[in-house]
Parts: sequence; C-alpha cells; structure tokens
Amino acid sequence: MAVRDILIIGHPMLAKKAEKVEKIDDGLIQLARDMVETMHKAPGIGLAAPQVNDGRRLITIDLSVGEKEADLIVLANPEIVARDGEAVSEEGCLSVPDIREKVARPYRVTLKGVNLDGREVVIEGEDLLARVICHEVDHLDGKLFTDRLSPLKKNLLRKKLKKATETGFKL
Repeated sequence: MAVRDILIIGHPMLAKKAEKVEKIDDGLIQLARDMVETMHKAPGIGLAAPQVNDGRRLITIDLSVGEKEADLIVLANPEIVARDGEAVSEEGCLSVPDIREKVARPYRVTLKGVNLDGREVVIEGEDLLARVICHEVDHLDGKLFTDRLSPLKKNLLRKKLKKATETGFKL
C-alpha cells in the first residue's frame, strides 16, 4: 500500500467524468488499498479515484477514519438510485483545503455499486453517510462541492479558493 498525492482544486482531472470500471483486477484492488491508506492518513472520510489522479469510477468511504473495519466502503461504479429529503450541512474536501461551506444534499440515499469481489452491493445511507456518498459520486462526475455553491458564495470565496491552488481555476 502507498499514500498517494491528493489533487487540489484546479487540476483538470477533478473536472473530468470518471470512466466505468470494466474489470476488477489486481491493479484496481491496489488502487483501492492505496486510496484507503491515503484517505485515513489525510485524515478524511471519503475519497474518489480522480482525487488521486486515476480516472476510474471508484470510491472509498469510512466514517470511522480507520477505527472500525466494518465501516469501510469500497465500491466501483457507484450509482445513486434513490434520494429522499434534504439536509443542509457544512462540507469540506481533501481537494479543496481549508474551505468549509454549507451545502444542501439529500438526507437519505440508496447507492448501488460493485465491491472488490465483483458482487453488486446496495447501501442505504442517511445523514452523514448520505452526504459523503453524494460528495464522492460528484467527484466521479467531475464536480466539487464548490460547484454546488451559489454564484454569490463562489464570488466571496474566489480569493480564498485561489490561495488553495497554484494552478488557478474558474468558478
């Protein structure tokens, strides 16, 4: 396992839609292990493959940040198949350092994906788990949580966000 560099806002990979995982192989399993180690070391509770410069649809989630093995979720090709309710809460992102803002997300979601054994998995999540699921799936679709902010809020954050990246970006 290896800790990978986490891309920061402004990197083109973060704005691309990730490609479907066609095959669960040793390379994908190694990527998943690296992502889990990277996520825990950061520390974070979710990570998507594009954040570590890999364009495949793979996410890792662990609300316990490595404290409870049973909390670890690793899914290829995750898809939100149902959403219910709404909750507004503060979010941050490993790819958007030092920025936290309130974002509206579904309160409850149903997620379908494939685990590393190649079996289809369905996960029901609510509250924080639902928020993290939506956040990570957004990454796979080339979106950051800052894309969900109002134009006024983005404008207010522009200077702070520019400091967070060396490459520059457009909101």
